[in-house]
Amino acid sequence: MHKPFLSLVFIMAIFSSTIASAQKESAKNPIIHADVPDMSMIRVGDNYYMSSTTMHMSPGLPIMKSDDLVNWKLVSYAYDTLSSQDELTLTNSKNAYGSGSWASSLRYHNDIYYVSTFAQTTDKTYIYTTKDIENATWKEISFEPAYHDHTLFFDDDGKTYLIWGGGKIKMIELKEDLSGVKEETERVLIENASEPAGPNIGLPAEGSQLFKVNGKYYLFHIAWPREDMRTVIIHRADKITGPYEGRVAFKDKGVAQGGLIDTPQGDWYAYLFRDYGAVGRIPYLVPVSWENGWPVLGEDGKVPETLNLPASKGLIPGIVASDDFSREEGDADLPLVWQWNHNPDNDYWSL
Repeated sequence: MHKPFLSLVFIMAIFSSTIASAQKESAKNPIIHADVPDMSMIRVGDNYYMSSTTMHMSPGLPIMKSDDLVNWKLVSYAYDTLSSQDELTLTNSKNAYGSGSWASSLRYHNDIYYVSTFAQTTDKTYIYTTKDIENATWKEISFEPAYHDHTLFFDDDGKTYLIWGGGKIKMIELKEDLSGVKEETERVLIENASEPAGPNIGLPAEGSQLFKVNGKYYLFHIAWPREDMRTVIIHRADKITGPYEGRVAFKDKGVAQGGLIDTPQGDWYAYLFRDYGAVGRIPYLVPVSWENGWPVLGEDGKVPETLNLPASKGLIPGIVASDDFSREEGDADLPLVWQWNHNPDNDYWSL
C-alpha cells in the first residue's frame, strides 16, 4: 500500500537579482511567482483574504491574508481532509492526482466568513463557515452534486445563490441553512457565455465569479478561443436573474480568470492568474477603471509591469518557506506551508 509523503504547498521559484532589486521599489507583476491557482479574494476592513485550489492535498483550501494586496501569508485551511475514500487515501491502487477540490469562492456576509468549493472526486459541493478566519476551525456543509467552478453569492434580498457552468451558465438558490438546493430554482442564466470571444472556442466560459457594484451585477468568466489565448469575459445585468450583456474585457499574455477587489482608498483591481509552465498558475493584479458602468481592465489593455502598491518584502513572502524541522516547545509539528499529498496516515510519521 502506498503511503502519503509530505510536499510543500507551493513550489519555490527562482528569481534573478534584477527582479529582486526592482521589487524593493514598487509592487511588480506577477505579485506572487508561485502556484496560487483559481484565486478568490475579499476585503474586510483594511485586510484582504484570498483562497486558492490545492486539489488532492491535505490540509486543503488554503486561506491567505494581506494588508496591501502584495505581501501574503498563510493563515488557515478550510479543511484537514476532504473525504476518506480510496482516491484520497492512496489505497486500492487509486489516487486523486489533479482531482480533489477545485476553484473556491470566498465571501464575507453578516460577520461570517464563507468559502465554498466542489470536488468531482466526491461529486459534492462544500461550504465552510467560520467567524474567525485566521484562528478558528471551519464548519463544513456539503451536498450533492458538485457544481463546477461555481460562485457563491449572498444577494441583498436575503437569498443565497450558486452560479456555475461551462459555456451555458446556470443559477440555483440555496436553502436558508445552505444545506442544499431549493427545489425548482435551477435556471439558465446565460445560454452561451463564450459568445463575446467568438465562435471558435476551445475552452468554453467557466470560472464564474459574481460581484455587485453600484447596483449592477458583474459576472466574470474565462474562455479560451482556439489558436488564441485565455480571455476575460464580463457579463453585466441590472438584476441577478438577467438579462446579461457581455463583452471581452481583457486579453493579454493569457492572464485571465478571477474577479474584482477594491482598496479602502477607492482604487480597483482585477485579480487574475497566468498559466506559467512548471511554476504553476501565478497571480497578477491589473488596475481597473470604470467607464459607462463597465470595468476597464489594464493599462491600454495590457498587464502593467509595476503597480501603484507597496513593494514586495520578499520574493515569495509568507507562502513558500524552508524547514529544518527543529522545534521549540509549543511550536506546531508542521507549519502551515506543509501539506500531505493525500490524507495522512498519522501512524507513519512523527517529528
